[in-house]
Amino acid sequence: MEIPWCLQLRILQLNQLRLTWRSLIPPTEHSPLHAHRLALRTDPNDEALVNRLIEDDTPYSVFTTSQKRWIVFTAAMASFFSPLSSSIYFPSITTIARDLGVDTTQINLTVTLYLVMQGVSSLLVAPFSDNLGRRPAYIVSLIIFIAANLGLGLQNSFLALLLLRMLQSLGASGTISLAQGVTGDVVTSAERGSYIAFVSIPQVAAPVVAPILGGLLGQYLGWHSVFWFLLIASGVLALALGMFLPETCRKVVGDGSLLKPVINMSAWDAFKTFRAKKDHEQRAPIPLHSQYRLGDINPLLPLKAFLDVESVIVLVASALILACMYAMGTVFSDIFGRLYGFNTLQVSLMFIPLGAGAIVSAYTTGKLIDWNYRRHARRHNLPLTRNRQYDLSDFNIERPRLEIALPLMILTVVSTIAFGWVTNQKVNLAGPIIVIFIAGYGYSAAFQTLNVLMIDVYPSKPATITAAGNLARSEIGAAASAAIAPMIQAMGEGWAFTVIACICLAYTPLLLLVMVKGMKWRQAKQKRSQKG
Repeated sequence: MEIPWCLQLRILQLNQLRLTWRSLIPPTEHSPLHAHRLALRTDPNDEALVNRLIEDDTPYSVFTTSQKRWIVFTAAMASFFSPLSSSIYFPSITTIARDLGVDTTQINLTVTLYLVMQGVSSLLVAPFSDNLGRRPAYIVSLIIFIAANLGLGLQNSFLALLLLRMLQSLGASGTISLAQGVTGDVVTSAERGSYIAFVSIPQVAAPVVAPILGGLLGQYLGWHSVFWFLLIASGVLALALGMFLPETCRKVVGDGSLLKPVINMSAWDAFKTFRAKKDHEQRAPIPLHSQYRLGDINPLLPLKAFLDVESVIVLVASALILACMYAMGTVFSDIFGRLYGFNTLQVSLMFIPLGAGAIVSAYTTGKLIDWNYRRHARRHNLPLTRNRQYDLSDFNIERPRLEIALPLMILTVVSTIAFGWVTNQKVNLAGPIIVIFIAGYGYSAAFQTLNVLMIDVYPSKPATITAAGNLARSEIGAAASAAIAPMIQAMGEGWAFTVIACICLAYTPLLLLVMVKGMKWRQAKQKRSQKG
């Protein structure tokens, strides 16, 4: 006889209460929970181990929901500096070119090289963080970023600007991979969509905040003040991360309960550890050599994603989406200055609808992603427990994700074309504002949905797969940023943006192929991995 739904709900609530109580009890050396944690320590990169249904009902992470939200949001705040550093620069491009005695095309080169270094940074940071932990990677990245901003605030030459912008990108850009890595460490596939807002808001708020800040600082304090602001803000954040952000890398701390080396401890962790009473959970930190294998840190590891058919299709699709956004943002200063006669501050205000659309997407897309996941999971009798990571080998996770992503990608294409033509015809300012808002929504929502899919496909190495995505995004975005100005000069705004959007549109059938064959590709890859 079928159990009534209300009784099923009550059983689920009691089971969750039991599991919560279990998580508060330190595991003994012979308990299933202890055995599972040892298994994670032994081979944390085994995807079958990471994905499988845990027989003893062990939670995927020992962190509570509120703790996970705080951890993910804090990590995402650090990733704010990568798009902030890029976008805060746009309103002052014309002023910088005039002060340094170069043309805007040369200053646009600094934008292009910034994006190129974004990809290089991810290749270095992601394998480092997946093996040695998130906290050491954050420390190194923020030190480089702070040093670069100090130099940028003092320099007055184009060559110094070019080189230091590349160093700035090297320090800031890895934080995006780190934020996704932290999310993958503590969040399961069933609840991943609901955390999009926490991951996305700092990143999507940058297109709103950065140009306004850059416009105000550049207009009243000079463009050097932009870099002094970044120096101060990153210093404050580095202090906060050093004090409170816990280590989450599953290779170092498993589900969050294992002891960690000193270098992976926050100041708060160190305080609790050395003040705690003697017990088996609070002994002295273990030495570095017993956990770290430096030989595993391979900067070419993210490139392996481009040898996998499913991965390369999805990564390039997400890169094409953001290439449209980069192309649009790069020419804001020129288009609105030349066509509408805007000054630096007025140009910066045009970034508000772009970021506002992205913020709306952060609050709505996650709910849509989780809803569609639950709908398909029920059809396949897949459990919906939020703090469990189940085996997705026989579940077509590509379908629920791409059912959301494909319409959003079409929206991106349409809004990009519309932006080109409304500016080409110099329509009333309300036209570009509406189109930019819709574009901001489409760019952010489509990109985040595809990013969720990639972490589902590579759950054991979220930072590494995000690094591969950053590489594709940076290089294709750099190409779009470099090409858009000459394209506008040759064919006008309308046709220039139509060409870029149509490239994105022509690519979408490949995502349909992933929806149909993605699960079979994953299963074949797992079989090859088991044999090898």
